[in-house]
Amino acid sequence: MVDILHRIGVTAAPDAVHAALTTIDGLSGWWTQDTGGNSEAGGIIEFRFEGAPAPGGFDIKVIETRPAELVLWEVVDGPEEWVGTRIRFDLKQEGDYTIVLFAHEGWQEPVEFMHHCSTKWAVFLMSLKHLIETGKGEPAPHDVRISNWH
Repeated sequence: MVDILHRIGVTAAPDAVHAALTTIDGLSGWWTQDTGGNSEAGGIIEFRFEGAPAPGGFDIKVIETRPAELVLWEVVDGPEEWVGTRIRFDLKQEGDYTIVLFAHEGWQEPVEFMHHCSTKWAVFLMSLKHLIETGKGEPAPHDVRISNWH
């Protein structure tokens, strides 16, 4: 199995980053505007993307959250390559920055779609940074288009 890994620093307290990762308003402010569901532990969050193949996005179960420290999800519906993978955000304070260590874990193999998703995760993590630092993210459908895939 292979993983997508990224690291960003956000000039904000860990609580602010955690809130952007654990509330529907926060998530829709940086990943996709079409976000709904239950963002509490055990809940299912529905992320939808305009023009994406059916089901049009991902259903993700919230496995665990620890304020200012961790958000852990498991993909329960979406593209075959994503189902069963886990998405992890580890947070830690370093000076004026909250460091976000991101992992999309458990890919079966590094297929071309994984390359695409790695770049898109980087785009959306920068959107998360912008949302928290400036109050305005670039969630889908306003994200950077990197190819003919959504």
